[in-house]
Order: sequence, then C-alpha cells, then structure tokens
Amino acid sequence: MHILRLTLLAPLFVLATGCTSNAAAPGLGTATGSAKVTTPSGIVFESMVTGSGAAPKATDKVRVHYRGTFLDGREFDSSYRRGEPAEFQLNRVIPCWTEAVQLMRPGGKAKIMCPAAVAYGERGTGGGVIPPNTPLNFEIELLAIVP
Repeated sequence: MHILRLTLLAPLFVLATGCTSNAAAPGLGTATGSAKVTTPSGIVFESMVTGSGAAPKATDKVRVHYRGTFLDGREFDSSYRRGEPAEFQLNRVIPCWTEAVQLMRPGGKAKIMCPAAVAYGERGTGGGVIPPNTPLNFEIELLAIVP
C-alpha cells in the first residue's frame, strides 16, 4: 500500500491546513519557469511547469502522478513506478500536499520540500516507512481536478 493511501486510511494523517487560497503563490514562474517560493508553513515550492485553468480547493478531489523521496534521494513511494495515478481529496492527505497542490493548475508540475511538521510529523508513518520528524521531497504532476 503506498504512502498517500495510508494517509487516507489512518485518521492520524487526515489533516487539513486551513489554507483556502486558490491564488498562485507570487513568483511561481511561467510555463516552464523554475521559481522557488517558501510558504509561511515552510514548504519550498518550485514550479517546473505551470498548468492552466482553476487551481484546486482543499475540498476538491485531484488526480496526480508523484514521486516521494527522502532528502538523500531515496525513493519511498511513486505512482509513476506503479504505472497508475493516485486520486484523493486534498484535505484528506498530509498538510504539505493540501497546501502545495492548491498552488498548482491542471497540467502543472512542481517539486516541493515538506518540513516534517507538515509531512508526517512526530509520529512518522505506520510500518516505519517514514521515520518520525522526517522532511520529505515530492515531485507532483497535477493531472486533473476530478468532478
């Protein structure tokens, strides 16, 4: 079972950030820009490709491809490796994702660095895949907002 689905099943990780803004963060760049923005919660967001259309809200269901790595580059989860995108409601995953994906548009791609506090925090994940207090990197491709 991959990490994001664990977040949907484990009530401990069903968290929302309270972020309600749909506006792109200032300086996110252009269609192939690579501007880095640090949000107030400490997430480092780097736009690789800017999509188009409306940004998702925290209550929206999204379809994404992603790759999750530790800071040393070791991969712990990847929808690309499984060959199947993931779908989930944004406010039912880790706060880092809830906040960062709202800065994207469908067709967009971004790299994000999640501080431990807005990733899996002091508890880590069940099964020890992600240890407590571990910052994480993700590459996320927002494929669609699912009706």
